[in-house]
Amino acid sequence: MTSVNSNFLKLQSNYLFAEIARKVASFKEANPEKRVISLGIGDVTRPLAPAVVAALHKAADDMGDAATFHGYGPEQGYAFLREIIAEHDYKARGVDLSPDEVFVSDGAKSDVGNFQELFAADSIVAVTDPVYPVYVDSNAMAGRSGEFDGKQWNRLVYLPCLKENDFVPDFPKTRPDIIYLCYPNNPTGTVLSRQALQGWVDYARREGCVILYDSAYEAYITDISVPHSIYELEGAQEVAVEFRSFSKTAGFTGLRCAYTVVPKALQVSDGKGGKVALNGLWNRRQCTKYNGCPYIVQRAAAATYSPEGRAQVMDVIHGYQRNAESLRKAVTGMGLSVYGGVNAPYIWVSVPDGMTSWGFFDHVLNNTALVCTPGAGFGASGEGYVRLTAFGSPADTEEAIKRLASLS
Repeated sequence: MTSVNSNFLKLQSNYLFAEIARKVASFKEANPEKRVISLGIGDVTRPLAPAVVAALHKAADDMGDAATFHGYGPEQGYAFLREIIAEHDYKARGVDLSPDEVFVSDGAKSDVGNFQELFAADSIVAVTDPVYPVYVDSNAMAGRSGEFDGKQWNRLVYLPCLKENDFVPDFPKTRPDIIYLCYPNNPTGTVLSRQALQGWVDYARREGCVILYDSAYEAYITDISVPHSIYELEGAQEVAVEFRSFSKTAGFTGLRCAYTVVPKALQVSDGKGGKVALNGLWNRRQCTKYNGCPYIVQRAAAATYSPEGRAQVMDVIHGYQRNAESLRKAVTGMGLSVYGGVNAPYIWVSVPDGMTSWGFFDHVLNNTALVCTPGAGFGASGEGYVRLTAFGSPADTEEAIKRLASLS
């Protein structure tokens, strides 16, 4: 009889957001008269920018004309988008990257989950705690995480991010091969200073590690002292892969478009005494397993870099930032400790004394019909916190604040 990949059987039975959805569905069934407002899953609510919609219409017309029809596109992404990304997101910040170091895809989540395939099965993986679940689960599926004891995996190296260390992870005592960093951070909404991030780049160069840097929320950075890209730091192209997304920047959660930067300077051991560039390996992987992001979606992504597209996208981002500021003030007024929400769309909130994060989730849902995300779902160090998102509409955010006030 055919056997299953036993690593999948080690996964927790319920993915965090699936469990939240189950609880919310149960609440709605029992309380059909109540309107639930979600401050939980980080999906956007504002519509696509007009410039993006116009580009979609134009690209759809292209697909309806034999002279401009596009079939299979380049697995790496069309040159028109890769060139714009290299110019506007990197060269404009003083970072010298070429378009063939940029790989367009259908989502940062997919790329972050898939990139681990390039590394040896026995690689040691370090993750921050709390952590975005995909980093952990994708390595568990590959057999790198070991066994789960109910709280943690025994082969992972955990980097606690707590209020005691200002949510800045300390260097691990055990040297890892792969380090996952996400900044602005999901779930805590905190950031690393230029000095702190340079420290991690220096550590990776010194120890021979690879940093997988998820910067899906860089557009929300307002502090000029916080780098938007890890490649702004000296030596980062030798040790880091960067993942970016149009989802939370331009509302592409329903369109699906992202990109991953794999510098040619980044090399790892080939296991035979030599070195191999990850750029070529990722290109080979994508050409084998991926047929490319749709033409119409890439045209829509390119439209976000036009002057009108950029202005429209930033207007939406500023709206979400105002939501975050309002939520921070409201929760602080409840007497709870609040972190994040300044350079990120996420607010990390300590729960009242005597409550667990899932207990507070249930309390908020049952008493206010609001959905938050329990911190325990992001790892052991997330216990005692919940995550709120600023991706609601202004009206829903205002209503959510009124409901939260009823708890205090």
